[in-house]
Amino acid sequence: MRVAGIVQARMASTRLPGKILLEVFGKPLLQYELERLRKIPSLDELIVATTTNDTDDPVIELCGRLGVSVYRGSELDVLSRYCEAAEQYKADAVVRFTADCPLLDPQISDSVIRYYLKHVGEVDYCAVDTLSTYPRGMDTEICSLEALREAGMEGTAARDREHVTCFIWNRPERYKIWRKQSEADWGKYRFTVDTPEDFALIREIIERLYPANPDFNIGDVITLLERNPDLLNINEMIGQKTS
Repeated sequence: MRVAGIVQARMASTRLPGKILLEVFGKPLLQYELERLRKIPSLDELIVATTTNDTDDPVIELCGRLGVSVYRGSELDVLSRYCEAAEQYKADAVVRFTADCPLLDPQISDSVIRYYLKHVGEVDYCAVDTLSTYPRGMDTEICSLEALREAGMEGTAARDREHVTCFIWNRPERYKIWRKQSEADWGKYRFTVDTPEDFALIREIIERLYPANPDFNIGDVITLLERNPDLLNINEMIGQKTS
């Protein structure tokens, strides 16, 4: 089974335009994330799916320098972008990542993918539970190509087209769904980059951890925040965007 990780990425973010190429230590956030994604052993292919807009040419240029595969498709119909990228790269299963998660933990993502692979035929969709027990920013979802195709053909609502897997996880009576939950209560933390405040926190974390340990994991991040609780004040007022 060929597992493709597809990262949706574009420069035209509404709350923080250009956020994925904001730099820490002279390196774009997207590069930090791609370096982490490359450490997931269960991925056979890593693809950045961006748009055909000229404004996203810098994303293509970065991927070219890093040797990462790319696909360009619709800006607003992200579901079609995923379906087309999956077909082009001959994926059997698709792992969805978003480009605003530079602290993503490869071990957590790998465990979700491996669960899916172990239970092929028993599950259609698996994800990290960032709804309650894991922090936003650890987001990882995997589904079969068949389920993604069905979403692409049948999903007509704007939310389905924008959020890719919404059609699938909104139909538990049709699709078998599993979410990886954390034993610790980490749901209060937020490690995604959507606003200037989010970026300020992520920058602090990277600057404090990366020089001594580029492979730091979520446990290292939580320990840092527990020792420096004032850091949580940086983006505590930010809510997750819902549409």
